[in-house]
Amino acid sequence: MLNRFTYSVILFVILIVLTCCKRQGDSLQQKRIYYLPDKFVMGADLSYVNQILEHGGVYRDSGTIKDPYLIFRQYGTNVVRFRLFHNPVWTREVYSPPSEKMYNDFADVKDGIRRAKLLGMKVCLDFHYSDTWADPSKQIKPAAWQSLDIAALRDSVYNYTYKTLKELDKEGLMPEYVQPGNEINPGFLLPEGSRWNGNENNMIYLLNGAISAIRSAGNSSQIKPRIIIHVAQPENADPWFEGLWQKGLTDYDFIGLSYYYIWSKVKLEELSNYISMLKTKYTKDVMIMETAYPWTIENADNYPNIIDTGKLTDRFPATQEGQFNYLKTLVQEIIEGGGEGVFYWEPAWITSEMKDLWGTGSSWDCNTFFDFQGNTIKGINYMTEKYNIR
Repeated sequence: MLNRFTYSVILFVILIVLTCCKRQGDSLQQKRIYYLPDKFVMGADLSYVNQILEHGGVYRDSGTIKDPYLIFRQYGTNVVRFRLFHNPVWTREVYSPPSEKMYNDFADVKDGIRRAKLLGMKVCLDFHYSDTWADPSKQIKPAAWQSLDIAALRDSVYNYTYKTLKELDKEGLMPEYVQPGNEINPGFLLPEGSRWNGNENNMIYLLNGAISAIRSAGNSSQIKPRIIIHVAQPENADPWFEGLWQKGLTDYDFIGLSYYYIWSKVKLEELSNYISMLKTKYTKDVMIMETAYPWTIENADNYPNIIDTGKLTDRFPATQEGQFNYLKTLVQEIIEGGGEGVFYWEPAWITSEMKDLWGTGSSWDCNTFFDFQGNTIKGINYMTEKYNIR
């Protein structure tokens, strides 16, 4: 049995250790640099987070369970991005029995926006103008709009965009950034809104309907959303924007790019050149709207991961350190090109009982900022590193 003196000594030592640990933690906290969005956007797409939380997902920081929105805020995220589908009934029907609610619909997105803004983060709203994923491989009109002629289609785009933003603004949730379309390389609302084959005028007619709605909704709001036109991969941007200014696509603020090592032909050290060229040629700011890099080649579940080990390099291996170094290098490339920010796509898509059209769990768990137990890993720290921002 411990005597009183021995117990007092042990207690004193424990207090000293705890004090040192606290000071060390405070020191690490003080070393973090938190950027304001107008200095540089440190963005995270958290569109899956609500669904993951409601299907068994757990997030931890240093072993302690925490709200993922709070985790991202504490690690430097200043803008949260959310995707919005028009009527994604399938997000209920993938479950058996069907879930009580849909995801990535207006109610779900509104909840995410509220949680982000309560923690002081700004928001980017990504209109997909589809009931499902819109990307370079598909731009499918909402089922409710399938039979509309182009004039009615523009009216629907305008009214839907305007109503969505006005309802958000009414609750103090107006997004600071808005994307009218997601990765619209082929155009959007196909076939009417095709970018190619001499159809540019129709695409611009529809796109300007969305842009006009965003501006109109912002006119009566304290927040004036900044508009981002988003295409995938830097090498596709110049051909896409070429000639559209003369045809009437002028009223937007950012060229937004997806940049993925797995799909882009642009080397990391060349990215700044592309950003600088686009910024100069089109007199618009430029941001990376989606990116990612793996921290492991392992898989947390039976949902096959999206990864290409053949495109990894010795400089940036698929390790926690490799992911962290890749992202630090990427941010500095963006800055050197005059870019305004970066969004990491789905850094919180950890494995859980969440389902989508292709599987249960996550096809992205190797690309997140969390290990397979849901703990934060080193990569998330890139947002609070010191960068040479002009």
